[in-house]
Amino acid sequence: MKRILSLFIIILLLTSCNNSKNISNNVTNTNNNEVKENNIMDKITVTINDKDYYLHLENNKTTEEFIKLLPSTFNMSELNGNEKYIYLDTTLPTNAKVPAEIIKGDVMLYGNNCLVVFYKSFKTNYSYTKIGHIDNLPDLDNSNINISFK
Repeated sequence: MKRILSLFIIILLLTSCNNSKNISNNVTNTNNNEVKENNIMDKITVTINDKDYYLHLENNKTTEEFIKLLPSTFNMSELNGNEKYIYLDTTLPTNAKVPAEIIKGDVMLYGNNCLVVFYKSFKTNYSYTKIGHIDNLPDLDNSNINISFK
């Protein structure tokens, strides 16, 4: 009887350890950022003018390489009254397409090293690789601005 009870306790302990290992491998939230099982983030936090927004990320190689640069704060320049941009110190892989229309909140890569945050919607003929989209992005003024991605 003691052997059966001991065997039962050992099996129970082994099963518990195995279940806790599976739970720890399925992390779904780290520092307010959603993480998939393959460690590719669904969204990251973007801070503009001391307010936090969420950038929902595209599932592509450009985005995978971009998130390796984070956390980062970029001093982004104004262009055309509808976008903020910065040339990165590194190049990223691209899969550029003409989106036909830019939607307010889109975060794109122009060429292979120009990060662009669009704060107004408009039609375009230019090619971009989409990194993601910022929810509820307000109109921004025409000045240069610091934008943090984390």
